[in-house]
Amino acid sequence: MAMYESDFTRFMNEFLEKNPHIDEERRRFRLTWWDKKVDLDEQKRFNAAKVKQKPYVYQPE
Repeated sequence: MAMYESDFTRFMNEFLEKNPHIDEERRRFRLTWWDKKVDLDEQKRFNAAKVKQKPYVYQPE
């Protein structure tokens, strides 16, 4: 029994087979934006420095 494969999945698989450089770029860009080490002390300072938002921001003081 064959597994169902949508038209989009089939299209993407064929596209990536014809353009292997796209997958390499995707991996490189992922490393640029997502796979970063998180500095917990810096994140703690960032969260502590936030200013609490008023319940209704458009209300004049």
